[in-house]
Amino acid sequence: MIRPFHLFYITDRTQIKSTTLEASIAQAIAAGVDWVQIREKDLPARSLLAVTETAVSQARQHGTTRVLVNDRLDVALAAHAHGVHLSTHSMPVDLVRKLAPPEFLVGVSCHSLAAAQAAEKAGADYLLLGPIFSTPSKLQYGPPLGLATLRRVTSEVSIPVIALGGINADRVAACRENGAAGIAAIRLFQEADSLQTLVDSLRVMVAG
Repeated sequence: MIRPFHLFYITDRTQIKSTTLEASIAQAIAAGVDWVQIREKDLPARSLLAVTETAVSQARQHGTTRVLVNDRLDVALAAHAHGVHLSTHSMPVDLVRKLAPPEFLVGVSCHSLAAAQAAEKAGADYLLLGPIFSTPSKLQYGPPLGLATLRRVTSEVSIPVIALGGINADRVAACRENGAAGIAAIRLFQEADSLQTLVDSLRVMVAG
């Protein structure tokens, strides 16, 4: 049985060059990414809510993509998003569980095996583990974890582990081979000439 491999698009409108945040999300949903994490930490709540509501509506029309909001549980609930993604300094998973409906997804960013185990114990549905490879946006987290750490974490926890950090098309297969249940990226998706072509090619790659 082939286990599912998730494509996880994380937004960053400051890195979008030729289109808008809304258009980028719409293209990702139309292309069939599995999850979109709206990660716009400095966006005012009203604007973030509007972006999220539009994304949720588009996701419902396509029927497959799940929309999550970074940190802002209030916005995620108000927009009827599929879940929230928590950073290291966000509210605890168990508190989110008390405030959100049962089907609400809760993900957690982790940078070590201990953090991954703690996230699983707290009740997270999945975790983002990184940085797996070197990437300028994750320098504050120290040296990249590498594929060996990815393999160890995926063998020690039972919830899906999504590989993050320095992911490009050439590294996706290695992440899957080392236990990742998917990959997450900003630039990989936002800088693609054709998101549909990228998603289709990645689907073929991980199915092989």
